[in-house]
Amino acid sequence: MKKEYQLTVLPGEGIGTEVVDAAVLVLQELAKIYQFSLDINYGLIGKSAYQQLGNYFPELTAKLCQNSDGILFGAVSQGGLLELRKRFDFYLNVRPVRPLLSLLDKSSLKAEKLIGVDLLFVRELVSGIYFGAAGRGKDEQGDYGYHTMKYYDWEIKRIARFALQKAQQRKKLLTVAHKQNALPHLPWSALVKAEAHNFPDVKIEPMLVDTLAMQLVINPQHFDVILAGNLFGDILSDLGGALVGSIGLLGSASINANGFGMYEPVHGTAPDLAGKGIANPLGTFNAVGLMLQQWGENQAAQKLIQTQENLLAKGYRTADLYSQTESEILVNTKTFTNLFIQEMYQ
Repeated sequence: MKKEYQLTVLPGEGIGTEVVDAAVLVLQELAKIYQFSLDINYGLIGKSAYQQLGNYFPELTAKLCQNSDGILFGAVSQGGLLELRKRFDFYLNVRPVRPLLSLLDKSSLKAEKLIGVDLLFVRELVSGIYFGAAGRGKDEQGDYGYHTMKYYDWEIKRIARFALQKAQQRKKLLTVAHKQNALPHLPWSALVKAEAHNFPDVKIEPMLVDTLAMQLVINPQHFDVILAGNLFGDILSDLGGALVGSIGLLGSASINANGFGMYEPVHGTAPDLAGKGIANPLGTFNAVGLMLQQWGENQAAQKLIQTQENLLAKGYRTADLYSQTESEILVNTKTFTNLFIQEMYQ
């Protein structure tokens, strides 16, 4: 029986619109190959939503998302994204980082440091400092601003359980990012260890976040699953862009307790690239791969991964990966997408 998926597409702005358009074309071809169907609906979010509807995350968009099997998201410069995450309790964010052999020379690290690197960042996404009490005030010393980092123990425990499950399925090492020497009332390490009694074969490795940032660029081969709160996870996972050679390669999935998810590239709107047709769509393609895995379309997801590796091995590069060597072929977003689709049929 042919499966049908309802997909809400929120391109946003900047290069978000360009890479999402490319990803939809690829996804539609995968649907033909693997015999599932798509019902795609487009919605507004961010600046464009505010300009047209007076709200960065309008209720019309929320209802579109609510009735779908997944959300494909581009990028926004302000407004809408945090509201979307909170509305659907997308507390669980996963960001895989795996350097490709054909791109080892693009990393800021030596190639021998990257062989075998396969990281999974697990980031809490709907709490912490981005969602805590915040504002501006004034006292006898002058004007000031504040943001509050607040976590309930249950919020830490629920994402710890997922991270532990993933570590158990992989190399059985879970590194917990924390800053308990300065933030002692947020006991990430102790709470994760308390949840780990059901995962006795997983090694728990607490690590100060500043030390972890350093070790990720000194010895990335050591790590497997890395668990972090919202702020620390945001910063640490972007280091993955340096490891693989470009932040334009990274995709992410944000999922709630019911398995409903939003899928997006890690990069932002990149206004300096927008409208030039040169953006790298692979981060969004990789986000689509995570969505396909969540849907159980594992063959389609694997085809996407293999096609990416094959095309890059042939030397095709978008501007962020191009270094003017004889073995590389510079292509724009449209050409790369067309070549990608052709490669899927090889």
